[in-house]
Amino acid sequence: MITPKERIKKVFNNEEVDRPPCICPGGMMNMITTDLMDRSNVFWPNAHLNGEKMAELASANYENGCFENYGVPFCMTVEAEAMGAKVTLGTREYEPHVIEYAINSVDEYENLKEMSMQEGREKVVLDAIKILKSKNDNVPIIGNITGPISTASSLMEPVVFYKELRKKNKKAHEFMSFVTDEIINFARAQIDAGADIIAISDPSGSGEILGPRDFEQFAVKYINRIIHSLQKEKIGTIVHICGQMRSVYKEVNMIQSNALSFDSVVSMKNARANLPNRILMGNVSTYTLEFGTPDKISLLTNKCVKDGSNIISPACGLGTKSPLKNIQSILSTLNTEEIKVNV
Repeated sequence: MITPKERIKKVFNNEEVDRPPCICPGGMMNMITTDLMDRSNVFWPNAHLNGEKMAELASANYENGCFENYGVPFCMTVEAEAMGAKVTLGTREYEPHVIEYAINSVDEYENLKEMSMQEGREKVVLDAIKILKSKNDNVPIIGNITGPISTASSLMEPVVFYKELRKKNKKAHEFMSFVTDEIINFARAQIDAGADIIAISDPSGSGEILGPRDFEQFAVKYINRIIHSLQKEKIGTIVHICGQMRSVYKEVNMIQSNALSFDSVVSMKNARANLPNRILMGNVSTYTLEFGTPDKISLLTNKCVKDGSNIISPACGLGTKSPLKNIQSILSTLNTEEIKVNV
């Protein structure tokens, strides 16, 4: 019988599989809910600070029939905090978020800290991956990094950042290069710890915000720099971009990841028509996962497959109040329905 790790590897390689994989990477695409915390008796915010607790909570998704992967961390703030931003760890219901920026302008990027893999929450993530690696070699471990634009706009006020991409273009590229190199170091450390796949989520780098020219100049360029830097490790990569794709499909196709992931505002049928040769991932509505019914989620799951999704996942991070039975219905649908595989 094919294992979850074998299944997603085959999809990445455009090989035939029995059905689409069902994953939720972690990072921006958080998969932790209060139901899951109650089931595992591991809770936020403690799990953000302890590698054993983080690994235990990540593995609870697989053990409770939600998704076919492990994924850490559970937020998008590890990189920004390590480089100097102040972060609150949130609560049982709310994820960590930035409360104070590290710099005021791209001119100040040299004041940022380099990430240390020996301390802080970056070390917690690496410890968790090592623990997960020892648990079950048949389950893919997805390490998560925050994309360059999203990390940069967590280090300084986003409106100022977007303006300075144009007004201070040379210095903005220097800033982006520094941020990207730090992200690469974190990704490589996750691979060394045992990650099988690296997911890059860059919601602030959407084409709707940047426009096609700056999307290519800043989002595509620096995401591809990360992907290229990981090629020697032969690691699978997933890139998630938020927002509508209509104006930037040409530029999105330049992103050289194994898989492209989109949120629920993107029609998967339209994405398939515009990206006929790409591995696509998504995009079951997270609103329906929180407020809908298992039957409705089953219909959406089948629609994603029919419309061209190769990997089935939530469209974005799960609301922490999403009922466990709703989340479980994605995988149970894929296991019980006759699915036509789009590879």
